[in-house]
Amino acid sequence: MTQSMPGSTTPPGWYPDPSDPRSVRWWDGHAWTAHQAPAQFQQPGQFQAPGQFQQPVQPPRPELNPQTPVYNPFIWAITLMPLVSVLLLFTWQPEFRMITTTEGVTTVDPFAMYTPGYFLLMGSGFLFYGLSVFFAYLDRQRLLKSGVVRPFHWAWAFLSALVYVIGRSVIVHKVAPKRGLWPVWATIAVFVISMVITGIWTANFMQSVYSQLGYSVQT
Repeated sequence: MTQSMPGSTTPPGWYPDPSDPRSVRWWDGHAWTAHQAPAQFQQPGQFQAPGQFQQPVQPPRPELNPQTPVYNPFIWAITLMPLVSVLLLFTWQPEFRMITTTEGVTTVDPFAMYTPGYFLLMGSGFLFYGLSVFFAYLDRQRLLKSGVVRPFHWAWAFLSALVYVIGRSVIVHKVAPKRGLWPVWATIAVFVISMVITGIWTANFMQSVYSQLGYSVQT
């Protein structure tokens, strides 16, 4: 069907099919096309006024073939990068020392923390943030090629990589039942491991501070 609607300014989208109320048909902005889908959530009535359509109808996402892969290196990179960032904590080993200011006040040297490890840690944080957004874009492109309709948008990664991982997993799980949730479980595992590593680093860090400042640590 390619019948056009002269004077219509309706944007492209899925709309109730005027020839079959049980279906929706794709309107390309100028004419009806041959693309048709079941109207699972169609509202009553087809038109509000001559030449004006209702809001576009979003058909349900079709399920993927069980053999279609739903994971790729990009989603795993997004999931595991926080663990690499935590491991870089061990490259930051500041040496604290006491100094006396011109006013005669004894205090800890405030510049002792700015070691090469500190700048590596800070720089890696910005790098991994940018990479997570880039990998989210590549992951979404891969899902589109795999046949996932309307996958979770990669721009959510700007808010948080965790938001993207959860949203992506929910949608993939809908189109691939019993699959798609492993990135969420991996994220939980990475969080637990990160907490353990951070606790170990913090304990070693505080012991080093006490030792460098001349305090005795009871063991």
